[in-house]
Amino acid sequence: MTFFSLILDMRRPGIETNILYKDESYAIVGAAMSVHSELGNGFYEAVYQEALEKEFILKAIPYKREVALPIYYKGTLLSNYYVADFICYDKIIVELKAVSSFSSEHKAQVLNYLKATNSALGLLINFGESRLKYDRLIRDNERSTNGTNRSTNGTKRSTNDTNRNECF
Repeated sequence: MTFFSLILDMRRPGIETNILYKDESYAIVGAAMSVHSELGNGFYEAVYQEALEKEFILKAIPYKREVALPIYYKGTLLSNYYVADFICYDKIIVELKAVSSFSSEHKAQVLNYLKATNSALGLLINFGESRLKYDRLIRDNERSTNGTNRSTNGTKRSTNDTNRNECF
């Protein structure tokens, strides 16, 4: 049992701690925390993206930057595409923001990225607030095969619900 899972067990007794890609997510968020700790808030998103790429290299986190994601309509490839900020470990979509707070459009963007790539997990990270904020977004059809995502009170989360986290 890692220190991180021990803390989760102490904070939420009886709640399962089977978190999708837990170690990988922890590493990515840790890298983002390092960037936010060094730069603070107030820069453009591109600055955080460049700094996070350097932190991924320092922490040996495998990534691809600004990945073009194809979009299909009724089985036909469209000429337009999404561009994800990062794909880490070939399985986690990482989308960065530098805004005052997340909006439903930001979450919808990541959920669309997950659908386009058939990926299970996306991390939406906001550098725009005084404390780093991030949401874990899990694609709907992955829930049954990778464990249940539960809220802090132990109830099942709704389809598009997320884990909101604030880093101090």
